[in-house]
Amino acid sequence: MSVIETVAYDPRAIPFPTRALTRLAVGAGRLLATQSPRRIRTVLGWLRRGARPATVDEAKAARGAVVTVSLACAGREGCLPRSLATVLLCRARGHWATWCVGARRMPPFGAHAWVEAEGAAVGENYPPDYFRTFFSV
Repeated sequence: MSVIETVAYDPRAIPFPTRALTRLAVGAGRLLATQSPRRIRTVLGWLRRGARPATVDEAKAARGAVVTVSLACAGREGCLPRSLATVLLCRARGHWATWCVGARRMPPFGAHAWVEAEGAAVGENYPPDYFRTFFSV
């Protein structure tokens, strides 16, 4: 049985300079998503140096821009490039959101990547204890 999923998509809702920066972050995030977890952690650990922690509002705005610009990141299966693009966009704006990778606590196994700010998951429609964090940057 298939499920119909619709995603709101209007990239014109974002001003051109922000849209261009967001598309750059999405491209870099999708490229980084093809690398091994060790390399992703290394790159993100290097990039986060000197950045101040992001607030929930800043991380939510970055995630909203990424989801608006990229249909691939907006879908259910786009959690890895979406989370990477979100932290890269936050970093381009001078702050850093925590990038997390984990899995569902209850069977069946389901890996997931998400972004946290101020200790809370940003833009996730799950309870706070739904995922177990394997590692974070």
